[in-house]
Amino acid sequence: MLLSRWRRWRRGRPFWGGLFAVLAGAWICVLPLAPLKIMLQQGIAGIPSVLMGVIMIVLGLTAWFSPRQRGLAGVLTTLIATAALVLSNLGGFLIGTLLGILGGGLMFAWQPVATPRAGGSAAPARPSPAGTSPTPHPDPQGAQP
Repeated sequence: MLLSRWRRWRRGRPFWGGLFAVLAGAWICVLPLAPLKIMLQQGIAGIPSVLMGVIMIVLGLTAWFSPRQRGLAGVLTTLIATAALVLSNLGGFLIGTLLGILGGGLMFAWQPVATPRAGGSAAPARPSPAGTSPTPHPDPQGAQP
């Protein structure tokens, strides 16, 4: 019961894209808070890193809880992940940037599954009017068959 509800919820939204965006945002956001031995550069570079990480986390959660906004969230996630490459310690040592680009692409490409109508199959095909035949469209190159 609980597992089927989880699967239905997960399939009804761009789950994997949102997960990769949240992971990328967490990686980019946490990296500036690491000890100085791990950091390449500390200082003013930490502020954009934390902000970009938080925004990517919010965009990933937006894709989960508002699937209609997946296109905008996917594009913004990809753009922020690419900007993090320059502004945030090589985008979290490239890991955050790659996860963000992958997540943004998955969010943008995701399409909802059409639910079948009650009563069986999809909408029936409409019959053509009696006595008419379809006319072929003219060839744009001007060649005749």
